Amino acid sequence: MSMHRTTSRSRSVPALAAAVAAVAALTAPVSYAASSTAPAPSPGAPGLGDPIFPLDGNGGYTVRHYTLDFDWQAPRTPFEATTTIRATATQALSRFDLDFAGNTLHTVRVNGEPAAFQRDGDELVVTPAAPIADGSTFTVTVSYTADPAQTRHRDDAISDYGWIPTPDGTILYPQPNGAKMIFPADDHPSLRAPFTFHITTPPDLKAVANGRLAGRTTGADGRVRWTYESEQPVTPQYVQLGIGRFTFVDRKGPGGLPVRDVVPDALAAPAEQHLKLTPGHIAWLEQRLGRYPFNSYGILVGDTDLGVALETQGLSLIPKADLLGTRVDAETNMVHELTHQWLGDSVALKTWSDLWLSEGHARFYERLYSEAHGGDSFEAAMKEAYRQHDQWRHDVGAPAEPTEPNLFKKMRYDGSALVLYALREKVGDATFQRIERTWFARYRGRAASTQDYIDLASQVAGRDLGGFLRPWLYGATTPPMPGHPDWVVDPVVS
Repeated sequence: MSMHRTTSRSRSVPALAAAVAAVAALTAPVSYAASSTAPAPSPGAPGLGDPIFPLDGNGGYTVRHYTLDFDWQAPRTPFEATTTIRATATQALSRFDLDFAGNTLHTVRVNGEPAAFQRDGDELVVTPAAPIADGSTFTVTVSYTADPAQTRHRDDAISDYGWIPTPDGTILYPQPNGAKMIFPADDHPSLRAPFTFHITTPPDLKAVANGRLAGRTTGADGRVRWTYESEQPVTPQYVQLGIGRFTFVDRKGPGGLPVRDVVPDALAAPAEQHLKLTPGHIAWLEQRLGRYPFNSYGILVGDTDLGVALETQGLSLIPKADLLGTRVDAETNMVHELTHQWLGDSVALKTWSDLWLSEGHARFYERLYSEAHGGDSFEAAMKEAYRQHDQWRHDVGAPAEPTEPNLFKKMRYDGSALVLYALREKVGDATFQRIERTWFARYRGRAASTQDYIDLASQVAGRDLGGFLRPWLYGATTPPMPGHPDWVVDPVVS
């Protein structure tokens, strides 16, 4: 995600300590008397205990596949929806949770049989008619009325999330944990599964989603059913689905990579001057990070006043304003979201505290590219970030240790890019490039943590970098910048 506007506005949030304690109580191991039989079925955990959002994700099962069926009607108009989840139990389950907020529930079935269910905040608690055996595969089908007018306001105060209405349809903004506004999910950044999308639209609208268009059929009533297959696993926060009067623009990227841009009809011509630059951006990043990780790429142009873009997998969402301005501004945001496809989408986050690895990398390469193509000085931007770094640490926590769920602040962007800049200054550009390419190669398609990055950087550099990186990532004050003894940090204002 790219962010360019800041604000002091925030909202109150529940005490994390209480939430973590609640999760711990619910997920504590259950003791059974010695027996030759398997443990009795027990409830799956209602959350994974993430340090920022403890109730995100769920315990007791692993999702293998999502199928979303949406019978779209019109903007801001409720419609009928069904989500089918195929999962494997990782314990004997008496009940389990799904992350699901809002919407009007109709039925829940497990393996075709009606199941009991209840809402508990943003948790949907499902009790199947019969317990689910450890290791078994099961299917959950949830039917509901989706409401595309239902959004939530994000803590950075520059964006809603969930459904984002457009003049003739919708787009999605699931980050950070807004997938649960759209469909029942196991919604944590470390978890992913393949998706199938079935989207029915009026005949004058088109639909797009992550991955490959696998089918398009027209019913007797004239309505069109679009089927997309993600082909590769997707984290719920990176799911995208767009409906509207679109122009599809196909082109080729490096090595014949399919590139499909999806643009509102009226914006297709003016946006093309910037959209056509994408193949060059992909080639530039492949030289630095390795082969592009997915089967296709493209940009979905959002016909909204959305203040931020989003790296939805294989189909980055970029607001129209970003693509109707100057070339430098457009490319800055395009390269930022494209970088995330490697670092954020493919190499996922183990916890939300690891967000610096995603946003810091995207900002680092965005600024590196921009400087080389007519933009501002990278070093000057980093010097300015260094000057403010102690204040950011005070206000929102160190790069890898956020102190509040309001994650999307300057510290996670320029403040985190500064850590990578400092590492490059410490080890030299050649070693830094080896670290980056090895990082992607080793963790492609997996979730990785801050400690994983420290360990890998040390291994590639041939020396322990923990003593250097940990103060940058966790310390209360900003360490000296290697090679720049004249850089100074402003005093903190409480």
